[in-house]
Amino acid sequence: MNGTPCFQGTRVPFQNLIDYLEGGHPLGEFLRQFPSVSREKAIQALEEAKDSLLAKIA
Repeated sequence: MNGTPCFQGTRVPFQNLIDYLEGGHPLGEFLRQFPSVSREKAIQALEEAKDSLLAKIA
């Protein structure tokens, strides 16, 4: 998708998950809307984003 970071094996951009969470929606709602993304993939992506952010500000 033109360099947009997506969940592996899907065409679902990671930004979609961030947008859902920023909008106050629960993770479960995102997973229902995008069934090709597993809970494990979503959690892993969030953990990697957190680790990256913490590394930048540390």
